[in-house]
Amino acid sequence: MSEAGGGRGCGSPVPQRAPWSLVAATAALCLVSATSVWTAGAAPMSREEKQKLGNQVLEMFDHAYGNYMEHAYPADELMPLTCRGRVRGQEPSRGDVDDALGKFSLTLIDSLDTLVVLNKTKEFEDAVRKVLRDVNLDNDVVVSVFETNIRVLGGLLGGHSLAIMLKEKGEYMQWYNDELLQMAKQLGYKLLPAFNTTSGLPYPRINLKFGIRKPEARTGTETDTCTACAGTLILEFAALSRFTGATIFEEYARKALDFLWEKRQRSSNLVGVTINIHTGDWVRKDSGVGAGIDSYYEYLLKAYVLLGDDSFLERFNTHYDAIMRYISQPPLLLDVHIHKPMLNARTWMDALLAFFPGLQVLKGDIRPAIETHEMLYQVIKKHNFLPEAFTTDFRVHWAQHPLRPEFAESTYFLYKATGDPYYLEVGKTLIENLNKYARVPCGFAAMKDVRTGSHEDRMDSFFLAEMFKYLYLLFADKEDIIFDIEDYIFTTEAHLLPLWLSTTNQSISKKNITSEYTELDDSNFDWTCPNTQILFPNDPLYAQSIREPLKNVVDKSCPRGIIRVREESFRSGAKPPLRARDFMATNPEHLEILKKMGAASSIDAEDGLRFMQEMIELSSQQQKEQQLPPRAVQIVSHPFFGRVVLTAGPAQFGLDLSKHKETRGFVASSKPYNGCSELTNPEAVMGKIALIQRGQCMFAEKARNIQNAGAIGGIVIDDNEGSSSDTAPLFQMAGDGKDTDDIKIPMLFLFSKEGSIILDAIREYEEVEVLLSDKAKDRDPEMENEEQPSENDSQNQSAEQMTSISQEVDLVDQESPEESSLNSHPESLSPADTDNAASVSPSEQNSNPTENHETTSLDGECTDLDNQLQEQSETEEDSNPNVSWGEKVQPIDSILADWNEDIEAFEMMEKDEL
Repeated sequence: MSEAGGGRGCGSPVPQRAPWSLVAATAALCLVSATSVWTAGAAPMSREEKQKLGNQVLEMFDHAYGNYMEHAYPADELMPLTCRGRVRGQEPSRGDVDDALGKFSLTLIDSLDTLVVLNKTKEFEDAVRKVLRDVNLDNDVVVSVFETNIRVLGGLLGGHSLAIMLKEKGEYMQWYNDELLQMAKQLGYKLLPAFNTTSGLPYPRINLKFGIRKPEARTGTETDTCTACAGTLILEFAALSRFTGATIFEEYARKALDFLWEKRQRSSNLVGVTINIHTGDWVRKDSGVGAGIDSYYEYLLKAYVLLGDDSFLERFNTHYDAIMRYISQPPLLLDVHIHKPMLNARTWMDALLAFFPGLQVLKGDIRPAIETHEMLYQVIKKHNFLPEAFTTDFRVHWAQHPLRPEFAESTYFLYKATGDPYYLEVGKTLIENLNKYARVPCGFAAMKDVRTGSHEDRMDSFFLAEMFKYLYLLFADKEDIIFDIEDYIFTTEAHLLPLWLSTTNQSISKKNITSEYTELDDSNFDWTCPNTQILFPNDPLYAQSIREPLKNVVDKSCPRGIIRVREESFRSGAKPPLRARDFMATNPEHLEILKKMGAASSIDAEDGLRFMQEMIELSSQQQKEQQLPPRAVQIVSHPFFGRVVLTAGPAQFGLDLSKHKETRGFVASSKPYNGCSELTNPEAVMGKIALIQRGQCMFAEKARNIQNAGAIGGIVIDDNEGSSSDTAPLFQMAGDGKDTDDIKIPMLFLFSKEGSIILDAIREYEEVEVLLSDKAKDRDPEMENEEQPSENDSQNQSAEQMTSISQEVDLVDQESPEESSLNSHPESLSPADTDNAASVSPSEQNSNPTENHETTSLDGECTDLDNQLQEQSETEEDSNPNVSWGEKVQPIDSILADWNEDIEAFEMMEKDEL
């Protein structure tokens, strides 16, 4: 988002159709005023430190961009662990994730305007020449219409916008003659066939060469698309129309937005996640501000900023009122059902909602922006990065982190709106975490699991397009940028479009269909930008006072009242609703409450539905009680120095790495390699971590044999060649059905691909030292600095070493967060085969991704609301040796049996069939 669109006027209304230069100017004045309030009362970060951090961002960008150009270009993306390019069709399919790749040098195009923002004008000129010379947009490949629009079309338009700006300045790009714009127009026409539907909503995918529906196209049979996929086109398509004069692009994008507005749920004014592109029926009827919907809301507000069409602001304000009424539960943003908006649709949040505080800044609603941003920052401080999804009690739900930039985006805009130096410190933390945990010799690697610190072999193009842009702008002063950033608006991919487009080629018919479908409340539509005296009432500690109550929101004591409760009932003295975790079958009052649920009132019915959902989740959680989270094997010797982290399966026996200090040592292969008999090379494994192969005997037997030989730990490597944690769920090694208390050393399991990394390293360097732990530890800077050559030498040497070690380093072929989450968690093994490995059928694995995915606490002690009461109850139960776990579960099973019909009805509602 761009601060240039901050609103209309400072405290006094501006005519609704004011000239856009006035709108942009007053928006800039608003932000200056807001900043002045803060700088008057807070000690700012010194100019020297800001410059130092800005230079650090530049070096980080050079590391990422330079390695892409050296090792990957002209491929779409860099694979930073194996130091090579990701070419579609040459790597294992990752499902929908690969739809962004079109063999059009994606990362280069996505990085064009970032080069200018970072003052790398010579590199920008060279990059534009490469795009014009090498990029082909006529490839026989099926791509995502959404991703191609925001990354490629947006990248070309952003590059064109800054190319003409540089040309006007007279030093660079003097040869440029709108070549990028012509490429953008060519691509725009290639995307237009996707809109050939009765509704005007585009197909989700298109073949760049053959279009839609042709036999050669291999697409055109889809029926559904996400709301964001259809509603995130207007900025790029309208800009293309305004730049070229070809109105067809803006017309098609407007038609899609109009249709989505028509299909909103009228009583709640919310939209669902997925819609049928032919009938307009909602397929997924849950609604939030995260994945699947996010940028639809963003583009309504920004379309108003860029195009000056009031109907877009009216629609945004209508939706925003519904969001704040139903979805916003400060500091949380929880999905709800569009037909029953008072009922939460799920109990977790995804990382994409981190953009929303930045959008709220553009709207001018600062307080909830500060609250949600602070909650997200507390989660990041626990895990170094924001997990792909986390629960309402701040447990990890999906552990991946693909280096998403949304939190950095919101940090930048909150700093621009408040001037509070606190947000500079937040940005500094992001820089430190990226360098410490994600930086590898060939770039920056996504996190496969934020709990263990293991990596994925991916560096998405948006990392260069957005992350470095927002971080640099956060620390840059106005004189550090060669153009006025206030004259541009950011797209959802952070590409820059000039605000003067609002007065260019205005030939589009602006039919305002908004009021045809809703009763508009004028008080909801603020035609002025926020008055800073209201936002910051002469109190420089205003934002701090909002953040302070949230400092411990994910700490050892969980916040009370974080889930929506009926405040009116509480104020009147009524007791809070009965929660499943507190239920006791022997409590007459609890039984009486159960009888009332669903019978007395709609409130009681809502309590009953929530209670049943909690019972189902609690029962599922109890079934997974014995599961352990994944562990980490971190290579700490030269030349790795902790940069390579492998995801490992735990064991149900031996030293528990979550309770004891990590084990560090050199590795050695055991003889026999299967470890199923007394070792013949005890001197080789004495005091080391033994490598043994899976198969031919029990895991516990292997552990005893290497322990008797003096090993301090063991790593079991799968004997199934080609197996990987990318394609199979991790599992935990079970015992042999006997007492395993005699096993005192830690044991971890690696699939074949991960294990081969260590074996290849031994062949290359002979002595390889690893760290076995519950999560990756900080790298050893002293060891790393001992042999630190020059920057270029270091990069080239490390690249060669990494490539020679393995061509497959912890690859992650992730289809989607939901699907890949199944691969990130251990499956409990029983002694069913020679290695005690119980397999799980594909149908069982995929039947319910949420149930299969382990939910891990952000810290070991944070459980849920009413934490102290629950701990007291557990202590009382644990103190009674006569009470078995089965006896504790029995009341739940009885209740679920009694409520079978109600549970079925609830599950139907979860599928949006009510």
